[in-house]
Amino acid sequence: MKCVKVPLKELNDTRIKLMEKGLMNMEYRIKASDDYGYIPINDDIDDYEIADIDLEPMKKVPHNFSELLEDELTSEEIENLRTSFDTIGDIVILEIPDDLQDKKLLIGDAALKFTKRKSIYMKKSAIKGTTRVRDLEFLAGEDDSVTIHKEHGARLKLDVREVYFSPRLATERKRVMESVKEGEKILDMFCGIGPFPIVIARNKNVEIAAVDINESAIRYLDENIRMNKLKGSIKTYCGDVREVSKSFNLKFDRIIMNLPGLAYTFLDVAVDLIEDGGTINYYEFSDSYEQGIKRLENACHEAGKEVEIINTRKVKSTSPGEWHVAIDGKINIP
Repeated sequence: MKCVKVPLKELNDTRIKLMEKGLMNMEYRIKASDDYGYIPINDDIDDYEIADIDLEPMKKVPHNFSELLEDELTSEEIENLRTSFDTIGDIVILEIPDDLQDKKLLIGDAALKFTKRKSIYMKKSAIKGTTRVRDLEFLAGEDDSVTIHKEHGARLKLDVREVYFSPRLATERKRVMESVKEGEKILDMFCGIGPFPIVIARNKNVEIAAVDINESAIRYLDENIRMNKLKGSIKTYCGDVREVSKSFNLKFDRIIMNLPGLAYTFLDVAVDLIEDGGTINYYEFSDSYEQGIKRLENACHEAGKEVEIINTRKVKSTSPGEWHVAIDGKINIP
């Protein structure tokens, strides 16, 4: 390999000059001996001593796992393949289009090599049912669907086959946690394995009632409460929040409603349980904020209350033109 030979003390300055001029061969590693350094180049260069040295090739790092499939898939198939995926702990969940199902194992193996995680699964259905789970198919690695996901210092144990969890809401959970005041009484109406309650209670001295209809989710939340060092307290309830809430004998300073497909059907319950001046963190799927704001306003009007919209934001895209939106409303009694 053709190299520029320079004294070691000049190695870095020479490397920078060659890179800036586009003369350095970036496919090989620089070699250093006791007195000299050897910088790979593409062609002979005047004003430098040239030597022919054996160099180690640079390892090519793929930018996404589809690059590992260039010999297996056509350019059109690679273009149709989604290179984004959900990473939950040491588990990766892929979404593979119908026309690539016959190559799903190749894609799974590539994802395993690229991510270096334990297990690769593929989505087989949309989220469905009252327990909010989806069918998954094992593709590569180890067929173990239990993992521990780390988020903002919290450890969240779950089985991806038995519960719903989105790592893409990490920023939203942190934002809500930072808006919580010390001493708040909080209700999470659809808590799942408890990412909102755990992240909040790790950082704030609060009292949280966490409700979910999925027994597996509550079982893992109970375990997550034991796994994490909490400043606040969390009490769990398994069942339909409309029924469970009938046993509550208090009002809440904050109610979290992260069930974007159906949360609007429980707004009457939330408005009834919220303390005067309390905040509802409401979520839904929509192309705008107007629908959610109107639903909050109508629920408050029917209960003889008012809502002040204090924040709106797009949490994540769910499909072209549709978003998982968040609306924060302060509820007041006139």
